[in-house]
Amino acid sequence: MPDERPLVRIEREEDVVLVTLDRPERLNSLNLAMRDQLWGALCLLRDDPTVRVAVVQGAGDRAFSAGADITEFGTAPSLVAARESRQQRDPWGLMARLPMPLIAAIHGYAYGAGLELSMLCDLRIAAEDARLALPEVTLGYIPSAGGTQTIARHLGRSDALEMVTTGEPIEARTALDRGLVHAVVPLDRLEATARDWAARIAALEPDAVRATKRAVVEGMDLPLAEGLALERRLVAAVVLGGLA
Repeated sequence: MPDERPLVRIEREEDVVLVTLDRPERLNSLNLAMRDQLWGALCLLRDDPTVRVAVVQGAGDRAFSAGADITEFGTAPSLVAARESRQQRDPWGLMARLPMPLIAAIHGYAYGAGLELSMLCDLRIAAEDARLALPEVTLGYIPSAGGTQTIARHLGRSDALEMVTTGEPIEARTALDRGLVHAVVPLDRLEATARDWAARIAALEPDAVRATKRAVVEGMDLPLAEGLALERRLVAAVVLGGLA
């Protein structure tokens, strides 16, 4: 009989939501069931305007997430069915559109889809034992949860190409030096640090925080003049008391 326990846990502490990948016996690797539950958790975040910040973390001592569960590769009834499942429940695209800040608390392995998930967060805190990699090329395919696009937006071209073309992992301190994570802390301080960051952001004016995130994220892909126009519109919206 399949294990029916939740693979993604959701807890709320005042205005902060903790999203925990809870499959530690498989290094929190993402199988189809976990992917569906993650989609559901992200939908809850999307639909609840009272959530100010969310923290994403992995259960257990060994991994944030070791990526996609490769034991399920090729088990879909057909390529069409697999593609339809990805299109109908796309957690990565949904994550990229969430209005509240997301904080990733990374420990142990953050490989493949695990690292991609963290790169869709706005802030990344790594434990000293963290190892980050996009190893898909070593398995004969490419990152498929946005990794080729997000890694290049977080790192310079050379560092991004090194990670995706070699598949080699980097350590937490290297990730900090390159700007892929924002802080490195002892493992026993990781969760407390993430909660502290989340609480400090949650204490700020929520419309201002959401507008600031939107200005940066949407403005990155706009010409400067259009980005400045977006900023002016968002300033007006915040001053007038609410975002559209």
